[in-house]
Amino acid sequence: MPKITFIGHDGAEHVVEAEAGISVMKAAVNNMVPGIDADCGGACACATCHVYVDAAWTTRAGAADDMEQAMLEFVSEPEENSRLSCQIIMSEALDDLVVRLPIRQG
Repeated sequence: MPKITFIGHDGAEHVVEAEAGISVMKAAVNNMVPGIDADCGGACACATCHVYVDAAWTTRAGAADDMEQAMLEFVSEPEENSRLSCQIIMSEALDDLVVRLPIRQG
């Protein structure tokens, strides 16, 4: 099963296993990773699952589509590697994915 490392803004790491086919957000929620609010439940209708994809993973995680880009305009501190974790779907190709969490969501 693929693994994801979530790194909190304080440097705390949370390594979780994620079933292929579920979103990074769902894996965080299922494993009670602090810092992922997921207010809309994964509908790409808010920006409360914002993560920064580690530079080594940006190509494999893919680019945000137009809808996600529109929602990323609402994040507090956007970066080039900002993504909504509800829009990153886990696969074996993303095994050992690393994402960093912002200091606050929204």
